[in-house]
Amino acid sequence: MAAITRERREIFGHPVGLFILFFTEMWERFSYYGMRSILTLYIAASATAVDPGLGWSSKDAIWLYGWYTMLVYVASIPGGWIADKFLGQKKTVMWGGILLCLGHGILAIPQDWAFFTGLLLIVLGVGGLKPNISTMVGGLYEEGDIRRDSGFTIFYIGINIGAFLASISVGLVAYYYGWHYGFGLAGIGMLLGQAVYIWGQKFLKGVGEFSGGSLVSAEEKEAANRPLTKIEKDRVIVLFISFLIVIVFWGAFEQAGGLMNLYTDAKIDRSIGLSWLEEIPAGVFQSLNAAYIIIFGTAIGAFWVWWKKKGRESSSLFKMAIGTIIMGLGYVFMMFASQEASQETFGKAAMFWIFLAYLFHTIGELSTSPVALSFITKLAPLKYASIMMGVYFAATGFGNKLAGSIGESAQLEPYSGTMLYNKEQIVPFMSKDSIEIKNEQNKVVTVYDYPINQDKNFTLKSTVFLENDQVKFKQYQADEILNPIFELDDEAVNKLKTTLQENQVTAENPYHAALTFEKDPDAAQQVENKGDGKNYQVSFVLSEEQNEQEYNTFLFLTIFTVAFGFLVILFLKKLKKLTHGAEDKEVEKLEQEGYEIADTEIKE
Repeated sequence: MAAITRERREIFGHPVGLFILFFTEMWERFSYYGMRSILTLYIAASATAVDPGLGWSSKDAIWLYGWYTMLVYVASIPGGWIADKFLGQKKTVMWGGILLCLGHGILAIPQDWAFFTGLLLIVLGVGGLKPNISTMVGGLYEEGDIRRDSGFTIFYIGINIGAFLASISVGLVAYYYGWHYGFGLAGIGMLLGQAVYIWGQKFLKGVGEFSGGSLVSAEEKEAANRPLTKIEKDRVIVLFISFLIVIVFWGAFEQAGGLMNLYTDAKIDRSIGLSWLEEIPAGVFQSLNAAYIIIFGTAIGAFWVWWKKKGRESSSLFKMAIGTIIMGLGYVFMMFASQEASQETFGKAAMFWIFLAYLFHTIGELSTSPVALSFITKLAPLKYASIMMGVYFAATGFGNKLAGSIGESAQLEPYSGTMLYNKEQIVPFMSKDSIEIKNEQNKVVTVYDYPINQDKNFTLKSTVFLENDQVKFKQYQADEILNPIFELDDEAVNKLKTTLQENQVTAENPYHAALTFEKDPDAAQQVENKGDGKNYQVSFVLSEEQNEQEYNTFLFLTIFTVAFGFLVILFLKKLKKLTHGAEDKEVEKLEQEGYEIADTEIKE
């Protein structure tokens, strides 16, 4: 939505309203990213743990994550439409915030119905708030105002301050106190954001008003009643092409909350050896992206301003293409991590690979995401301002779904079977350990016992190989044959046998598997049968197969994103012509300030 020409109070060279939206979005993102940092970990956590999760497989957890994050952003389309046709952006943001407060509050209730109800309300709330608050940022600036890009960068830094604080605090609270306390802390963040937005309404007068309101400009009223011009139609075409870049970018980037989150939990050595924190919770690593944005956000924005003043190619599409390439190169480090983890049996990779991957992802994001937001406010026709922003977030949602599908492909379907041994037979294969349980007063206490006595999971490391055309399981670094302990159905045995034959796996060159035994969650709820050792299932994947699958996924993400970025650069000149000089006014402002623009095509 175009800005209404009026004097606005300013702080640090920007309208005060920018900082109201900054803090509103900061706390909203605190709630969203806090919940996101533990979402897949909670879904995949054992349903029989002292702090139970849903007990889904990693593959299914990423599947749900992909659908949820897609719907969060696709809901921006009806959110933008409601704002344009009925409420205006300002009121739609208000109602979206209310739904988010309710959704995060319900998530704090430790019940399955509350989990899915909370997710639904968050989907609806983000759909109302996200596209409209971003459009309101654009509405603070007049057309051609060179501060617009830096304003969006500042706004973007606010998003990531919230994400940084959330990933650390929610991750640690969930680690120490439980999943639902983590969800509850995220909800407190949303309440703070809503309070800031309500208090700051006086600084947002004339921004985001409904089209029938008294504070809408004459230009917007006229635009709402006329058909699109040829130039506007061409610009809409460019916008839709830019949305393809958005889908590809987020399809790779959003592995962070799914595949990379679970990979960090399982395959990264997170040990730090502190007395109060032996290892860094996997969810805390989600703060790296936000921390890098806070550190480098202003520098990257300043670089592109300097680059433009030098007269070099600096169109929004060019920045987005370069950002996609840089982000894709971050997966090269994940390829190295995968190689390192696979060099040792049941090995793990060093933490610094994750730090490097997120660094490249962040530099790419800073060149893409805030630029894309600003690009829409420059090219979108006035009458479809919020809808176009909604379509942008829907493209982000489709990117998230693509991310979920790619992440799913990196997770093998586990082999599963049934434990045959009784408790007395299986106990010799395990050792006592410190186990957290809930006592009769529902308090968490630590006991020293065998896991099976407390209905807890236990794992047996095994080599897997073919011998006389039979699949053999042998205890890792021991001579015990594990086949009598459990049985697989015929389909699983045949599939496993085929895999081992194709890879010529023998006793001298075996594959490996961590056999995870877990009691059926419903049976575990029967207190009178606690510790009976019955109703245990076994599941596993072949480590070598899983490592190869993850490596190939990281390789695909690298090639896919880098190739797509170069493809956009190849067609850049043709795409720029369709914008009909939408970004030229910024160039004119630079020339008025005494900077010589060397790129003649920008002037045309």
